[in-house]
Amino acid sequence: MSTHRVGRLSIGVTLGLLVGLSRAAPLATPRQGEGRPTEVKAEKVSCLGDLPNCLRMTNGDVEVVVTTDIGPRVIRYAFVGGDNILGEMPVELDEKSRQEWQAWGGHRLWLAPEAKPWSYAPDNEPIEHELEGTRTIRLMRGVEAETGMEKEIVVTLDERGSGVTLTHRLTNRSAKTLDVAAWALTIMNGGGRTILPQEPFKSHDDELLPVRPVALWGYTNLADPRWSVGAKFLQLSTDSTITEPQKIGIGNKQGWAAYLREATLFIKRFDYQDGAKYPDFGSNTEVFTSANFIEVETLGPLRRLEPGQSLDHVERWYLFKDVSFGQDEDSIESALTPLLEQAKR
Repeated sequence: MSTHRVGRLSIGVTLGLLVGLSRAAPLATPRQGEGRPTEVKAEKVSCLGDLPNCLRMTNGDVEVVVTTDIGPRVIRYAFVGGDNILGEMPVELDEKSRQEWQAWGGHRLWLAPEAKPWSYAPDNEPIEHELEGTRTIRLMRGVEAETGMEKEIVVTLDERGSGVTLTHRLTNRSAKTLDVAAWALTIMNGGGRTILPQEPFKSHDDELLPVRPVALWGYTNLADPRWSVGAKFLQLSTDSTITEPQKIGIGNKQGWAAYLREATLFIKRFDYQDGAKYPDFGSNTEVFTSANFIEVETLGPLRRLEPGQSLDHVERWYLFKDVSFGQDEDSIESALTPLLEQAKR
């Protein structure tokens, strides 16, 4: 995450609509298909039931859909023609509900530390957008009355494969100095499980000091059957019959989190800054579930922003097809290791 001073954006909405989207066989890895001619294409589509002004980008391998009637949100990420790995939660807005925060689904940008109304400013109104070239969509929300912050998410789709880069930007448009961290939350399509890495094992003889923080909430219950706490991985599964929420936060120096649903694996990668102060007792990765709802979340370091200053927080996303592993850690490690290596590229 970097801190820099920016001026107000000059917004020119310039969406080029290119129709006639290419289709391709599903990929086994993000790099399959390299070497063939590829053109990223964008078009206007409807999403979340009746939102008419969503934008879809595809490179023929995967597709990404973002909202402009609300947001900024990324509402779909999938292999072309495949199931959405992101959860969708359509809302019928009326005058009252429009003034309240709604889940909607997909991926969003919040402010940390969590507080009301600081984090829960509604994002139910149309936003500005720009198409930059053919592979990047910039989503820009005006200044929030509740926080004085301006939010952007810049979404860039790789020319081929499944890679997507999301740059989250917060700009302090208030007259006050604000202490804030970017908080990127991804609502997943329910029915799967999240896998977070433990830090590599070191013996007592080799390491006397703790290697990372773990944050528990007042409602966290590690005896809940949805948790699996192992030597190499922390796992949290959804269960539609259990509505009690569960959450954990960790200082994740490995810089990745994964979500497996059926045979599709989602990986997000992100940086960890040694020595930086993170929210929630030092957490840069968090996961939350209730019933079939589950979120995979990353946080940037806390920054003190003077009026006019901005900060960025970047995630890289990847999808893998035909992935299978059990609950045992050897099975997980065997399946994940080569995919995580590919997801560094």
